[in-house]
Amino acid sequence: MSLAETLEPRVEASSEGRTDRPRIPPRLRRNLGSIFWQGCTLIAVVALLAFLGHNIALNLKARGLASGFDFLSKEAGFAIGFSLIPFTETDTYGRAFIVGLLNTIFVAFVSMILATVLGTIIGVARVSKHPPTAAAALVYVEGLRNIPLLLQVLFWQQLLINGLPSVRQSLDLGGWVFLNNRGLVLPDVTAGALPVPPSLMAAIMAATFIGLTVTALRRAEPSRQRQVAVWGLGALLALEIGLAMLTVAWSRPVLTGFNFRNGVVLIPEFVALVVALTIYNAAFIAEIVRAGIESVNKGQREAAAALGLPPRLIMRLIVLPQAMRVVIPPLANQYSHLLKASSLATVIGYPDLVNVFLGTTLNQTGRAIEIVTMTMAVYLVLSALVAGFTSWFNARMALVER
Repeated sequence: MSLAETLEPRVEASSEGRTDRPRIPPRLRRNLGSIFWQGCTLIAVVALLAFLGHNIALNLKARGLASGFDFLSKEAGFAIGFSLIPFTETDTYGRAFIVGLLNTIFVAFVSMILATVLGTIIGVARVSKHPPTAAAALVYVEGLRNIPLLLQVLFWQQLLINGLPSVRQSLDLGGWVFLNNRGLVLPDVTAGALPVPPSLMAAIMAATFIGLTVTALRRAEPSRQRQVAVWGLGALLALEIGLAMLTVAWSRPVLTGFNFRNGVVLIPEFVALVVALTIYNAAFIAEIVRAGIESVNKGQREAAAALGLPPRLIMRLIVLPQAMRVVIPPLANQYSHLLKASSLATVIGYPDLVNVFLGTTLNQTGRAIEIVTMTMAVYLVLSALVAGFTSWFNARMALVER
């Protein structure tokens, strides 16, 4: 018997003994195990929520209480003192929810912008080489961030109501803006008249500038293409804003009798809440900015100074762009805190989401579970949007190592 004939049965036996099932790679096996346990956890959470929802529905039915979201289509029967969209007593609870949501977003957005600007200025002042400036910024930060926000909101409300003059003795701020104990009076905006429709003009301007920018990008060197694109989009945005200013007419407030005519009034509760949120959160943002500035290597500033750049340009062109990678992540947390802290508006009577929906609507309808769930979902979504935007901006501002 030859060697090949001797080995052939062993090969056949070995092939007969093998299984036809494919072997799962170890990495895939670990992933399958992770997916299995995550699926089990998800099923358990869903089952728990279903169990709680079933029990809640049974308890509400046993007590004779209604449930569901059908109340949103019913007439509200109450008025709202301040709203960005028209609202009357005959409108529905769903529209009242939208009014409260818009008021919350409005006060939070305005406070975020003002707090960011003020906090950046104070943060730069914290690292100033002038001792009085740095000392004043330190007193501001340590003083305001250690006072509870609720007390600051109440303080500014009482100051605006009791410390400001009446309507007829309003403080004149340039002839277009007036401040009194009823609030801040701003010019009203009405539609203007142009021979060409604004949308057509905007489309023509956008097409023209996009074409010019694309042509400039093709002719520019690769190292300058990004700069050309930024300048082109900036010029287009400036022209579009100018066009928007031309298509509207500003109506100046006029005092007639005991009130102003042709003006938009921001109630004292709104002004007090914006001021309190701004100065309180600006103290924390100032510390975030200070930490970001100090994280930049001093050699960067020394090299820029050796090249002859003035301190103002060193801070704007060298230090602040590099500090942004340290500033943005904690700044997102501060924005989220500001958004949630805006719910203190209900203490002073500003008609935000908590005041209008979780307060008045809940008292009238009794739909506690639905209303509380909707309110929590709103704040969760808004916080997620803020976190997502800051993460995107952080990725855009991140330094690329070469």
